Amino acid sequence: MVRRDIVVQKLAELADRTARVRAHQKPDAAALAADRDALDLVSFNLMLAVQACADLAAHVIADEGWPAPASLAESFVRLADHGVISRGTAEAFRLAVRFRNVVAHGYAGVDVSAVQAGATSGLEDLDRFAREVSAWLAAQASP
Repeated sequence: MVRRDIVVQKLAELADRTARVRAHQKPDAAALAADRDALDLVSFNLMLAVQACADLAAHVIADEGWPAPASLAESFVRLADHGVISRGTAEAFRLAVRFRNVVAHGYAGVDVSAVQAGATSGLEDLDRFAREVSAWLAAQASP
């Protein structure tokens, strides 16, 4: 059985990270590129938001005794397989993991357009993940 306190803590961390992205996002990629501090803050907090989701996924998978995924991206597919999140959310996180890897490992620099997309449509994906996991968690508590 999943430890609710850990899931709640990870969802709170996710909410904090997305709030920090919202606080520093810019209206477009050019404005974001012109403000290196904002670019760094948005990139870093998006990366940590995706990581919080990955940590949460790993926790749920382990506590539920589901087979371990072969990759970080597959963790989200595993959650979808068990009805924790939707297939659409799992697909969005396949792309989010790629973004996280670029930021975390510095692969060929960060594309400002990708960061701007993360700070707009990516926030919607993060919010949807939180809603879906919260709904699943609430359903687990129902008799």
